[in-house]
Order: sequence, then structure tokens, then C-alpha cells
Amino acid sequence: MTEIETIYFYAQTDDYAEFSNFAPYGVEMDDKWWRTVEHYFQAMKFRDSAYQEKIRGSGKPKAAKALGMTREIKLREDWEEVKDQIMLEAVRKKFQTHEVPRQMLLNTGHANIVENAPMDAYWGCGPDGAGLNKLGKILMVVRDELTNA
Repeated sequence: MTEIETIYFYAQTDDYAEFSNFAPYGVEMDDKWWRTVEHYFQAMKFRDSAYQEKIRGSGKPKAAKALGMTREIKLREDWEEVKDQIMLEAVRKKFQTHEVPRQMLLNTGHANIVENAPMDAYWGCGPDGAGLNKLGKILMVVRDELTNA
């Protein structure tokens, strides 16, 4: 039996840095342009449109994430129920929009894709590698959609 290859990504210096939500590939969502998937995702945590705009206008994705991590502004009530779908839609749009990351994703074939995020056991593999890897799974869903389109 052939072992399935696993591709890890996380840092902007990794071979597959384009898979990161911090990668400089903007998306048009909700009739607005967002610098990165990270900007959009972090803004969608909130219903406060002024705060969403503050996140959208932030320079780097790290700044957008920091703004999204605040709890001084109330999270939307349904965040836990909708966050996976919001992530899927934004990641899908990124790979539909940009040729370079799309080709990289398609070229992974049937490999497992894992966000090697040491501090995130939800979106990534976490500190012990046993995390949920939700972002990696979303990338594989999008890859399948693009392959079968």
C-alpha cells in the first residue's frame, strides 16, 4: 500500500506559504475587497460594521488577527456555528480568484494538507500534531471542488 504524502504549511517562508490565510492574495467578499483571507475572516467575527472596516483597513494580516482577537467588542452570537462556513467560502474564493495558489493546490494531488500551527489545535494540527486541522481539511475540500469543476 502506498503511503499518502502530507504537505505542511504555516510560515510565510514555507514551501506552501500560499496556502496560509496570511498569504497576500486578496478576496472580494460581500462586495468589498479584503487584502487577505485573514482580514475577512477576522472581521466576520463581529456585527459592528465600523469595527469590520477597521480590520479590513489594517495593514498586515497579523494586525487583522490581533484586532479579531479582542473581546472588548462583542463577538457575533452565532460565531461558533458559522465560522467554518465563513472560512470555507473565503478560502474557496481565494483559490478561485488567484492562479498561482490555485495551481499549487491542484498540484498537491491527493496529498494530505496540514496547517502546522503549533498554537492552534482547531484550524491547525496544534502543539502535538493531534489538532483538528480544519483549515487543512477546507483546503482539501476546495482542491476537490476545483479538480471536479
